[in-house]
Amino acid sequence: MEETTNKKEGKKLGLTSLIFIGLIAGLIVGVILNLAVPHGYIRDTIFVDGIFYVIGNGFIRLMKMLVVPLVFCSLVCGASSIGDTKSLGKVGGKTILFYLATTALAVTVAITVASFIRPGIGLNMASIEAGEAVAAESTSAVDTILNIIPENPIGALANGTMLQIILFALIVGILLAKMGERAELISNFLNQCNDLMMEMTNLVMQFAPVGVFCMIARTFSNLGFDGFIPLLKYMLSVVLGLGLQCFVVYMVMLVIFTRLNPARFIKRFFPVMAFAFSTSTSNATIPLNIDTLEEKIGVSRKISSFTIPLGATINMDGTSIMQGVAVVFAAQAYGMNLGISGYLTVIATATLASIGTAGIPSVGLVTLSMVFTAVGLPVEAISLIMGVDRILDMLRTAVNITGDAVCTTIVAHQNGSLDKDVFYDREGSEA
Repeated sequence: MEETTNKKEGKKLGLTSLIFIGLIAGLIVGVILNLAVPHGYIRDTIFVDGIFYVIGNGFIRLMKMLVVPLVFCSLVCGASSIGDTKSLGKVGGKTILFYLATTALAVTVAITVASFIRPGIGLNMASIEAGEAVAAESTSAVDTILNIIPENPIGALANGTMLQIILFALIVGILLAKMGERAELISNFLNQCNDLMMEMTNLVMQFAPVGVFCMIARTFSNLGFDGFIPLLKYMLSVVLGLGLQCFVVYMVMLVIFTRLNPARFIKRFFPVMAFAFSTSTSNATIPLNIDTLEEKIGVSRKISSFTIPLGATINMDGTSIMQGVAVVFAAQAYGMNLGISGYLTVIATATLASIGTAGIPSVGLVTLSMVFTAVGLPVEAISLIMGVDRILDMLRTAVNITGDAVCTTIVAHQNGSLDKDVFYDREGSEA
């Protein structure tokens, strides 16, 4: 009995819980330092600009270290598996198109919602991190498109030019899939590199609770309690964006393309959403998702067995919404105007990066630093939302798998593989 109890307690204090504890502890320590401890050598030099600064920024540097190799390897491996869609013909192309379209819509919804709520207003990070905020360069839409094409892919990897890295990785992955056995050695090598980077990400994320504590404590020692209001507005923006994507964008698409009743779809699919919410992992919901789509929605397993695992890999609408809101939040906090070209870059980067965000928890936060870098935002702002973001992770997962299911249902309908009699069968809804 005691061993069972200890195991349960160990599960409760997993990485998610520890990061949240680090956030709250950092908030409390920071506010106490701001309100109760006078400025002086011990407070400012030893703690705020010493211990907190070194450990916090050391963790941020570790995250930056992962970005280029992680994204490159993930995208190459993802694209190489996606490239083999000839077996399902048009189904594969339509599925990928729908997934990318919904992700682009998700980022657009997030940016729109955040622009109205303005979560970063009132959080003057520029005054705290003087010299850290570098204004994003103003470039035209035409130059933004041309800048995606790398003149020197090795230089793009060395300089961390993320859009160029993404394009190069996608081309390499697609060609690896086309070459098949001829490129088996390189393909296996890059797959092993991808596994290595995933393990390294797991290792770095073990330091996240301490890193978050130090960054938050340092930030709030300068900001005080007033800085907590923008975080609440950030959470509201993400939740509202997720709600609009799940219950408006997805359901409108469902009605337009299939004419199915959206309320009935949600009712029948809700157990899968609840399971995803409780587990916070898209991969764990794959079997339940496929079974539910077949038994309660009427989708052929021949379709869903391809599209659902593919969606768990490349369709990360919930994560993209978080990234869109985070960009607006950070830009407002640092007093930076990204402009239309900047937001177009965010939409393109987050959409393409969604292909590489699956696999392990917290990878979305790592790729968020890639999105920040693409538009010239300071990566340090991620530390503010990291702890709070973990609270929203369960909601994001539920939205991710709902997007997979809606896209699958639409593709199945267009392919003649959707049995609407199953969808409207009352006994099926009670089963």
